[in-house]
Amino acid sequence: MYALVDCNNFYASCERVFNPALNGKPVVVLSNNDGCVIARSNESKALGIPMGANEFEFHQLFKEKNVIVHSSNFALYGDMSFRVMTILNRFSPDVEVYSIDEAFLKFVGFENYDLNAYCLEMKRKVTKGTGIPISIGIAKTKALSKVANKIAKKFPVETKGVYLIDTDEKRIKALKWLKVEDIWGIGRRYAEKLNLIGVFNALQFIELNDEYVKKVFSVVGLRLKHDLMGKPTLDLDEIKNKKSIACTRSFDTMYSEYDQLRERIVTFAVKCAERLRDQGSCCNMLQAFITTNYHRQDLEQHSTSRVMKLPYPTNSNIELAKFAELALKDMYKPGFRYKKAGVIVLDFSDQDKPQKNMFLNSDPRHVAVMKAVDKINARDGSHTIRLASQGKKVWKMKQGKLSPRYTTNIKDILTVQLH
Repeated sequence: MYALVDCNNFYASCERVFNPALNGKPVVVLSNNDGCVIARSNESKALGIPMGANEFEFHQLFKEKNVIVHSSNFALYGDMSFRVMTILNRFSPDVEVYSIDEAFLKFVGFENYDLNAYCLEMKRKVTKGTGIPISIGIAKTKALSKVANKIAKKFPVETKGVYLIDTDEKRIKALKWLKVEDIWGIGRRYAEKLNLIGVFNALQFIELNDEYVKKVFSVVGLRLKHDLMGKPTLDLDEIKNKKSIACTRSFDTMYSEYDQLRERIVTFAVKCAERLRDQGSCCNMLQAFITTNYHRQDLEQHSTSRVMKLPYPTNSNIELAKFAELALKDMYKPGFRYKKAGVIVLDFSDQDKPQKNMFLNSDPRHVAVMKAVDKINARDGSHTIRLASQGKKVWKMKQGKLSPRYTTNIKDILTVQLH
């Protein structure tokens, strides 16, 4: 059996844990640079605020309806997610962290357990230990546990936030209730195709011919169909190293000067290098891009990217910054006002088994230097040691409504006054 644990309105719930005055009030959380809505409380959903709503378009509505707006506080959300996942690991040895607010648990050897009661206790422990409300769906397969979770979330009073699909009767009833566009892995475009042939719910989807499903949705769609039929096909994914790493950001304002863009591109390259070292990889290819603000149609537009095959594999801040700057020199055009840039590293190899080049290789001295830099930055803060080309200024995103980092910064810890 599998369980899908989903944190309810996770980002908004994290804000409420440390500010209970937000309970019962409409709350939204904005993306990087306070751009668009990426999380909503149930009260905000009831006001008709859509996911992805641009802040500048809904600003007046937020004001009129007294919607509480928060900038995204990923340091806080990441730490709260870690706390939730730590508790979940006490309930099963097999846990797949699917996203920041979701995890699959596999129950092997739990045949004599009352899984509904067991998961109710899990829910109680998570909420008591973190303050985060969760919903849990339990079923024979991963896809069905997703369906069960939707039911638990849709009917919290009747299910107490936990729903178990343990009979064929329950499975068929659930699939008949679930709209085809809400099936895990079926997007809007595929849902429209299915609607055209008279398929409107998940039960009708699993009644389709295997050959048709494989032709339209590939073997992945066929596995999904079988999973929904109660035949375990999708197992827990093993944790794997990423095949590409990206660092991209929109700027707080538009930049025209080369030096401003260089600082950003170099900083993004350094971030990628740090993540490469975290997973023990080097990259053999680098892509960089810059783009103007396409929302400003009154300005001239320029968007471009460059892909560089590196002469040797590396994860050195110094070397990747050098290659990223070479790409920028080739891309930059004066007179344009740039709003976003990014660096992506690809084609990874094991840092402990480097492919040596006869004529040109990464500077071996950088290995010890990077270890020292990582150690100092981990101890004293991520901006303690920087490349000179990154400048002295620590650039920050636009986060006008950022809450304190209650759990990750001692200066932001809650204070309690007793009277």
